[in-house]
Amino acid sequence: MTATATSPASIIDIDDLGFDRGAHVLIKRALAGLPVGGRLGVRGRAPDLAVHLAGWCRKEGHQLEPAPPPLVAWIVRGSAQTGRWRGAEPAGKPIASEPGAVVDHPKASWGVAARGATVEAGAPEFPFPLASKEILWTDDAGRLYAQAVAAQWDPNTAIDWDAAFELPAEVEDAVVQIMTYLIENENAALLVPARFLGQMHPHFREVLQVLAVQIADEARHVEVFTRRALLRGRRLGLSTAGGQASLKTLLEEPDFALASFLLSVLGEGSFLNLLSFLQAHGPDPVTRQIARLAAQDEARHVAFGMAHLQSHLASDPGLRGRLAAAVERRHAALAQTAGLNDEVFDALIVLAAGAWRPAAIAEGFERVQALKVEMAAGRRRRLTKLGFSEPDAASLSDLHTRNFM
Repeated sequence: MTATATSPASIIDIDDLGFDRGAHVLIKRALAGLPVGGRLGVRGRAPDLAVHLAGWCRKEGHQLEPAPPPLVAWIVRGSAQTGRWRGAEPAGKPIASEPGAVVDHPKASWGVAARGATVEAGAPEFPFPLASKEILWTDDAGRLYAQAVAAQWDPNTAIDWDAAFELPAEVEDAVVQIMTYLIENENAALLVPARFLGQMHPHFREVLQVLAVQIADEARHVEVFTRRALLRGRRLGLSTAGGQASLKTLLEEPDFALASFLLSVLGEGSFLNLLSFLQAHGPDPVTRQIARLAAQDEARHVAFGMAHLQSHLASDPGLRGRLAAAVERRHAALAQTAGLNDEVFDALIVLAAGAWRPAAIAEGFERVQALKVEMAAGRRRRLTKLGFSEPDAASLSDLHTRNFM
């Protein structure tokens, strides 16, 4: 290929290359170097080149003018507004200082296009119910996603599954029961964000990325809790109707903000205390390692839930009343349930006791009571950070489900 400048035009020689073999790529490149109205002479020997060139120019919005041999024709470059990109728009704020910046209400016709891409007119509309910056966004999403990606761990290498330890049968049974309880709660923690992920406009990609990693975290937790439960050949423990009912209310909450509040701020926040408890009192190194790694992940989930809700409340203070109502509604729905599995409660006492002496069991019992106090205090702190008064935070914390999550 050769190109010769003939101000204010250029000439391109495409030899015997036809449009059936990619001639348009060279022509597009040559036109890109010309201003709107600039002229490009096309020279070539491919059969039917003139016919194909005319059709391509009509599609792209360029004009074709006759030219004397050896040229096939002159192309007069059109603007983006005269071709197939007529009416196209950037999927983001169209300002040079912020290319692809987040907008408050991305259009349904932007669909799954990358934020900042130019979207051709006539693209189909995508029905994303969650398509508001106020509802979804937090400026911390990008930072939390980068942190989450950097902190991913492999269950096969991060945990010493071959660590040597022997536990009394009753203690191993207690560990299995706690792991069984953790599995069902983490199943719920996986499903709640998964329910909403497909409803979110991809314009808010950092939020989607955070939740996608969060789902992966929960899947990994389910794996390691299951592997620990089965590590010594035991069968899984008990799952109560009350525990299932508690988790079902999370899955049934249709509002993203309310579900995030109930799961991340209250439930997973309390779970952080539980995992710290298991890290401190776990009777074997595998259980302690699992608790430590899972707690690192859960801390990020809580941080995102808090950041998201703080951003939402800043633009919609009325959300605070809806959050309180959600806690009260959930409490009323679970009022007749048994709450925490008695077997789980007793298993925690056994782990915290470390021995079967009466004095040790008494100490284990007190440690579990202290855990419940720590959970309540943590919920109150998070609630006050979301703008609730101290009395309201205490009241709402007391209404939180007895199943911890």
